Amino acid sequence: MSKHADILITHAHLFTMQGTGVGYISDGAVAVRGDQVVAVGQTEALNGRFQPHTTIDATGHAVLPGLIDAHMHTALSIMRGVAQDVTHWMQSALSPYSRHLTDAGRLAGTRLNVVEGLKAGTTTFADNYPPFPGWGAVYEQIGVRAVLSPGFNALPPGRMADWKVGALYPFDLAAGRQAMAQAVSYAQEWDGAGDGRITTMLGVHGADMMPLELLLEAKEIGQREGWLLHMHTAQGDRETEQIYKRYGKRPIAFLDEIGYLDEQLLAIHLTDATEEEAALVAQRGAKMIVCSGSIGIIDGIVPPAAAFKQAGGPVGLGSDQACGNNCNNIFNEMKLTALFNKIRYSDPTVMPAWEVLRMATIEGAQALGLDDKVGSLAAGKQADLILVDLTEPNLSPILQAPIRNIVPNLVYAGSGHEVKTVLVAGKVLVENGRLLTIDETAVVTAAQEQANLLAQKVAADPTHKNLALMTPMKAGQL
Repeated sequence: MSKHADILITHAHLFTMQGTGVGYISDGAVAVRGDQVVAVGQTEALNGRFQPHTTIDATGHAVLPGLIDAHMHTALSIMRGVAQDVTHWMQSALSPYSRHLTDAGRLAGTRLNVVEGLKAGTTTFADNYPPFPGWGAVYEQIGVRAVLSPGFNALPPGRMADWKVGALYPFDLAAGRQAMAQAVSYAQEWDGAGDGRITTMLGVHGADMMPLELLLEAKEIGQREGWLLHMHTAQGDRETEQIYKRYGKRPIAFLDEIGYLDEQLLAIHLTDATEEEAALVAQRGAKMIVCSGSIGIIDGIVPPAAAFKQAGGPVGLGSDQACGNNCNNIFNEMKLTALFNKIRYSDPTVMPAWEVLRMATIEGAQALGLDDKVGSLAAGKQADLILVDLTEPNLSPILQAPIRNIVPNLVYAGSGHEVKTVLVAGKVLVENGRLLTIDETAVVTAAQEQANLLAQKVAADPTHKNLALMTPMKAGQL
């Protein structure tokens, strides 16, 4: 007797991510009922078991779990491309723009980033930013999955661009406590929203940007609420210098001393960590998110993700922010992560394509604590999945024997434009490349309007003359 299915996807090159590899099934099928996957197998078997309301013929397509962007700052995307190819990235490129950013600009940026990521196959967005009006509602409206990490620090509000490079950051404990209280309130409010698609963490900005007292209070709150601490960790020489000046230790040793290196920590970047330090963080039970594109552009460094993985820790991929990385696209992060690590170790076998594909799916889900729901395709999991057109010229030809070439081509040749259909929680959000839940043209138009307003404010601020990129701008190089 046939069982009911809302959607039956058939004749796919199916990658379930089950087991220790990619879980490939030839002529694969996925049955979806409600928000869940109810069966995975070969097309012939599932055709006989299910009577679907809708059948999607995936001939010539790869079907994968939805991609996971495990660290983003979506509100910054209307500043795309204004802070790269510079040193002192934060103070001499980003801050003169970010201090003029309004809530309307942030909201337009978040919408733009979600549209960008969704069209390229991202179904889970781990967004880290101080809360602002309408932030969570964007995710609720569009229908994607989100892990919101409302962020905070104890830096006094104002003009970071005016601070002397290398000087200790000033702290404002009262302002930090107020910001933390707002972050906690927002995380409590939004945890479980969007029919459970939206969950939360606590966005501790970084150990260098708040006093020890506030770090310990945040740790205690996270333990009480059951939240991971989404924290930039050893994110660069700037943080190392700040921590060493205050405490006489490097960041990892300091965090270990105060009890931060444990299962509660989602360690973002580890840019300035040694391989031994990265291994220690993994051994303590923390998770790592590597943002290869962003850190490559901002710092010219390859973070020690390979050492972290070798020590047994899960590593997810993040795109970070568009003002430095220039895109929020997990296909880009897969390729860069694989290539950068091969170059770092002068070894073409490091970070093979199948491994970074797992980092973009099941391992990213493990890092975010969502692997019981997403990251692989199996009965009982949420129906977050994507269809990728393998007949696009850059992914062709399709070979299955003697060597199957699909995964290497997805990682090394894919760009995201090949994603044609996207489901989240069983609902089709993208069909034949077209967004169904939001007006893409309106989103892009609104982002452009807000970017223009921001640029006008920066141009009227005399400090823009000190922007590092003004020199190549005047020389006609931009």
